[in-house]
Amino acid sequence: MIGKSELLRMARTFQLNPHVVEKDYALGWVLAGISAHQDLADDWVFKGGTCLKKCFFETYRFSEDLDFTLKNEAHLNELFLHRVFADIADWIYEQSGLEFPSSSQEFDIFLNARGRPICQGKLSYRGPISPRSGGLPRIKLDLIVDEIIVREPVRRFVFHPYSDEPVNRIDVLSYAYEEVFAEKVRALADRVRPRDLYDVVNLYRNFDARPRPTVLRGVLHQKCRFKGLAVPQDGDLDRHRDTLEGSWKSMLGHQLPTLPPLDSFWAQLPDFFGWIESMEEPPHPEPLERAGGETIIQTLTTHLPVRRNIQLHLECIRFAAANWLCVELAYGHKDGPKQSDMIEPYALRCTQDRDIVLLAWNVNLDQLCRYRVDRVLNAQTTQQSFTPRFAIELIPDRRLSVS
Repeated sequence: MIGKSELLRMARTFQLNPHVVEKDYALGWVLAGISAHQDLADDWVFKGGTCLKKCFFETYRFSEDLDFTLKNEAHLNELFLHRVFADIADWIYEQSGLEFPSSSQEFDIFLNARGRPICQGKLSYRGPISPRSGGLPRIKLDLIVDEIIVREPVRRFVFHPYSDEPVNRIDVLSYAYEEVFAEKVRALADRVRPRDLYDVVNLYRNFDARPRPTVLRGVLHQKCRFKGLAVPQDGDLDRHRDTLEGSWKSMLGHQLPTLPPLDSFWAQLPDFFGWIESMEEPPHPEPLERAGGETIIQTLTTHLPVRRNIQLHLECIRFAAANWLCVELAYGHKDGPKQSDMIEPYALRCTQDRDIVLLAWNVNLDQLCRYRVDRVLNAQTTQQSFTPRFAIELIPDRRLSVS
């Protein structure tokens, strides 16, 4: 198991409560245990918001639960679940030292409105900062068989940015990206929760990973028809605007280092619905030109030759870029002249001289500027949103292959 100091350092990097990061760490090991269990590996299909975070995007909101569609209905049996999760708990402890006490696991099985069994489980764990006594933190587990799987599931590597990642890495059977996207759209129309709005708009904004609108709409039609729901359209959510506003902070605030304003996400719904209804691809922002000898830096998991505090600033900048938020940047020499700029972050480049530079639009000067990252003194994400003028390169997306 990783040490407390590593977890606290990661929490500082992501600018989140350490308990949120500890849960992300535990989620990774549960996924590893499920993937390693011969009874579950090929029958449990991972989906939902945590799937987006762990299998598709490094920079994303943190999550708290694990959602699976089960191919085998016989697995929705309390005795079976207690047995396999006792096996998984033993395996995780042997591999990592992370404890999942079998006596504290709970599995409640009941029938949904359609008369089909579903399970809500709770997996208690003891991690690097969990209390040594009293109640333990829990991971929520949602298991369902009453679901149609439209696209062939894919096996995806799990993003586990901790020092005890297995040598062979962790992988899991997952919904195809188009299907995760379509199910999020259906969920937004069905239950109207802040995290679904956040997810749908974020996926729409990620131009490089967008599926063809014809493909997404086709999957969405089948998902809605299976549940007896109408395919959502622009305006269908208008009556829920106040409800979303009332729960925006309480449901999302702890999962993100800075909570983007609801208005910036709500305002993009007409564009999103126009995209899937017209089935035409709108023009994308053009990429920034590259100077001679420059290379693009897209992922921060690759070691960069910069100080640790600079790494923290870059993580802040990358989150802001992914969420279309401006950054207040303090810049200059430590013992010399300094400046404070409001910027729209777009790209990191390594120059021919091996300097790492941030390309950003200076809002005050209304022009594109280049900032050497070794001269960044501080970076603070703001709640001021922007519409990209150029393609954003600071969104690592594993280079998805979508239809």
